[in-house]
Amino acid sequence: MPSFPWAAIHSTLSHPSLAHNEWHTFQLSEQTLLVEQDKALSYLLVFGVPLEAIEFDVLQQLLEQASVNVVNAAVFQPTQALLPAVVLVFNGDSAEVKAHLEAFKPQMSAQLAVVANAPSVNEAGLLVMDMDSTAIEIECIDEIARLAGVYDEVSAVTAQAMQGALEFSESLRMRVAKLKGIEQSLIDELKQQLPLMPGVKDLCQYLQQHNWKLAIASGGFIPFAEQVQRLLNLDAIHANELEFEQQRLTGNVLGVIVDAQEKSRFLQHYAGIQGIDLTQTVAMGDGANDLIMMATAGLGVAVHGKPLVAKTADVAINTGSLLQVAYFLSFPRVC
Repeated sequence: MPSFPWAAIHSTLSHPSLAHNEWHTFQLSEQTLLVEQDKALSYLLVFGVPLEAIEFDVLQQLLEQASVNVVNAAVFQPTQALLPAVVLVFNGDSAEVKAHLEAFKPQMSAQLAVVANAPSVNEAGLLVMDMDSTAIEIECIDEIARLAGVYDEVSAVTAQAMQGALEFSESLRMRVAKLKGIEQSLIDELKQQLPLMPGVKDLCQYLQQHNWKLAIASGGFIPFAEQVQRLLNLDAIHANELEFEQQRLTGNVLGVIVDAQEKSRFLQHYAGIQGIDLTQTVAMGDGANDLIMMATAGLGVAVHGKPLVAKTADVAINTGSLLQVAYFLSFPRVC
C-alpha cells in the first residue's frame, strides 16, 4: 500500500485561504487514492488545536500501524467559536483504528476520534445528557453531603458507583440515607449556585439552532435538574425524587430510580415521542451509569470521563469546551 503524502496534506490543510468542508484528494505516483468499494468508510477527526500544531508525523505512525488506507481529507469548522479541525476518510475497521488510538494519544496535543456512523446536525435529532459532572461541574449529592458534614462517607460511595464497582440503585439509597435531616433550604441554596460545564450552554444553543431536542437523564435529583433545565432551556428532564417531611430530607428516594437501564429507557421513549430515529440521538455522560444509555444512542460521548467510560464510548471530549461535541455531528460526509 502506498503511503499518504503527509507533507502535501499538511501544507494544504494549513493554508490560511483554505475553504472549509471541501475534500482534498492527493496524487500518488500519478494515481489518485480511490475508495476500495468492498470496504466501509470511516472518519478520523483531529481537533482541539490550531492546524499548524497537528502532529502529522504521529498520525502517519498511527495509520501505518493500523494498516489504514487514507482516501481523502478535509478541513471543517462547525462554528466560528471552534478551531478548524481535520477529518480524514479511510477504508478500514473503525474499531481496530480506535483501539490503536490509545497508544498514540499521549504523543498528540490534538484530540482524536474515530467515527463510522454519526448523527448529522442537519437532521432532526436528540441530545440526552447526564447532569452531574457532565452538564454541570459538580456532583450534587457530594455537595449536599459537604453541607451536612458527611462528605467523606458519601463521596466514597459515589466513587465506587461511578467506577461501576457498586450497583447504582444500591449506592444511591445508601448515600441518600446519610442525608437524613438536611433542611430543604440548603438544597435550594445549592441549586442556585450550580456551575455549568464549560461550553455546555454554547452546545445547547448550537443544537437548538438546528432544531434538536435537548434533555437530561440524571441519577441526580429533580430540584437540580429543574434548575439546569431553566439555565439551558432544555425540553425535558428525568431525575430522582427526594422525599421531604417538614422541609427536611427523610433519607428516602421516591419512585423509580434513574439508573443505567432507566436512562436508556428514557432516551428511547423520548426519542419515540419526538419521532426521532435512534440513529439521530446522542447520549453524553462521564460515569459507568451512563454506558447503557450511550450504547443505545446513535453516538455515545464521554465527557471528561472515567477511564472505563472514555475507552468504551464511541467518542470522547477529554479536555476543553463541550461545544466540541459539534465536531462529531458536523464533519463533511463522503456520499
